[in-house]
Amino acid sequence: MKFGNYTEFDKGFYQQSLMGPSAVMIIEELVKRLRLTDHMRILDLGCGTGLTSIFLAKEFGVKVFATDLWLTATENYARIRAFGLEDKIIPIHADAHELPFAGSYFDAIISIDAYYYFGTGGDFLDTRMAPLLAKDGFLAVATPGLQKEFGKHVPGLMKPFWADEVNETFHDLDWWKTLWGRSEKMRIEDTFSLACHKAAWADWLECDNPYAKSDIEMMKAENGQYFDTFAMVARLK
Repeated sequence: MKFGNYTEFDKGFYQQSLMGPSAVMIIEELVKRLRLTDHMRILDLGCGTGLTSIFLAKEFGVKVFATDLWLTATENYARIRAFGLEDKIIPIHADAHELPFAGSYFDAIISIDAYYYFGTGGDFLDTRMAPLLAKDGFLAVATPGLQKEFGKHVPGLMKPFWADEVNETFHDLDWWKTLWGRSEKMRIEDTFSLACHKAAWADWLECDNPYAKSDIEMMKAENGQYFDTFAMVARLK
């Protein structure tokens, strides 16, 4: 499967490596709105199986710090070596709230389909993200969410899938813009819905992953009425 100009994945490997709606499809669309050059150091935060890190390294020649909590650095290093990218991608196992990096170290932080798990706290942007960025550095996030906040009025069809954790993490773009708008250290530069939303979910639902199988009924109930995938870019003030 071909993405960008240089990135190609075997279909079986690609489907086995997905952990949600296609992160590669999402990052491929997102980077068209970013300015990336090969001298950059990029933190790929919540990189999952490293597909997005591989994409960034192959497409732009950047140095990527592929960081995830759920997968070990050893697991991701095996995939990185398989693509011959040991000199471009450094695998890290870390919690987003306890990142082991020097201040002002990164030119950019990119997070695909992960930020909503750890970034909903009111001070996370200023206390965890901003300190890691070099002068003029930026944070680019793409995340699944809602077209409009449910609040206390979760639609009946969605209630079987709406646990407390989902209620705390799934929000609409206006909710995120309000949260980021309170930042004292970063300014919002761009926000937009992603055109690949439906296709990214379709790729995920085709997988044999048991979580993908369990999402099929949810997406049938949702039927394009409630969900969205959107991106936000913020830069140091």
